[in-house]
Amino acid sequence: MSQTLRDVREVIREETLMHKPILEAVGAESLTVPQIAEKIGFPAHEVLYWVMGMRRYGFLIEDGDEEDGYYAYKATGRQV
Repeated sequence: MSQTLRDVREVIREETLMHKPILEAVGAESLTVPQIAEKIGFPAHEVLYWVMGMRRYGFLIEDGDEEDGYYAYKATGRQV
């Protein structure tokens, strides 16, 4: 089975477009990157870029301990 990976620059360019779907997925509960990826229908390796950007700019924060190697993230309440 062949999977074509998108160029990292293309994935990063979509970050601002993904803020709303990610924040809606997180909602009132804390989710890990794979859980967010499953909810929004994108690969976890792409979601990781977007979540890290959102963390950097104060949209998401870590919540609790690691689960299967991933931190859970929750929304900070900052508006998009």
